[in-house]
Amino acid sequence: MAAKQMVADDKTRAASPSTDRALTVLETLIGSETPLTLTLLAQTAGVPLATCASIVQTFEQRGYAERQVVGRSHFWQPTLRLYALASSLIRKLDPASVAQPQLRALSDKVEMPAHLGALNALSVVYVAKAATPGFVQFDTFIGKVAPYNLTALGKAIAAYLPEDELKPLLVRLAAGAGPNAKKPEVKTFLADLEETRSRGYAVEDEEEQADISCVAAPVFDASERVRYAVGVTGFSQKLMGDNLPGVISAVLSTAAAISRELGSTGR
Repeated sequence: MAAKQMVADDKTRAASPSTDRALTVLETLIGSETPLTLTLLAQTAGVPLATCASIVQTFEQRGYAERQVVGRSHFWQPTLRLYALASSLIRKLDPASVAQPQLRALSDKVEMPAHLGALNALSVVYVAKAATPGFVQFDTFIGKVAPYNLTALGKAIAAYLPEDELKPLLVRLAAGAGPNAKKPEVKTFLADLEETRSRGYAVEDEEEQADISCVAAPVFDASERVRYAVGVTGFSQKLMGDNLPGVISAVLSTAAAISRELGSTGR
């Protein structure tokens, strides 16, 4: 066998074949919409029948799988103990802590404040921030609340919400005080969200207040649902000029990195 082929085989060979088989069986159980017989489970997972039997019996003993006996057939399915494990992990993943190093790097790169925002009813809440030292400090702070439709953070989240979750938010659109504020109309706002989805990021240019602009991109979790948005805030003259393409690229890269930290695969 050629050395190059041996290297390729090493990369694809599981370090622990038994663990690999167990995880494959578990993933097969979780991915099935209906309980599986042992024979079908083994065939679908590509695991020998006797090995598959030992694996699911171990899962049963540990509370990760259960069987239903129908006549002479045994059907296997996963239990909610897996959900309990995932919930415990999610509680430990404080998004602000996960995002902070990424926000720090983003702020340093674009030399503007960077934020992580979450949607709460009709408002965006700033849950994390990183800013460069300087004389001018923007009025953005952890815990700040702003109308979701007047911020790039809010628009970046709203653009990716399911229709049933977005619809209740459209009943109250706040009016901005900036010179570029649009009339708070549903049709206009939906067109803005469509544009946000098509390009992958949101822009707010002097809508909430004069001289201030923002660029933001959505952050997704392990279920591929939008949960947060990451963005930067700056003076319009600086942000919306020649710096804009670089800022957009940096924001998109940061949002993707934070999404991966939260379990998103980008599918």
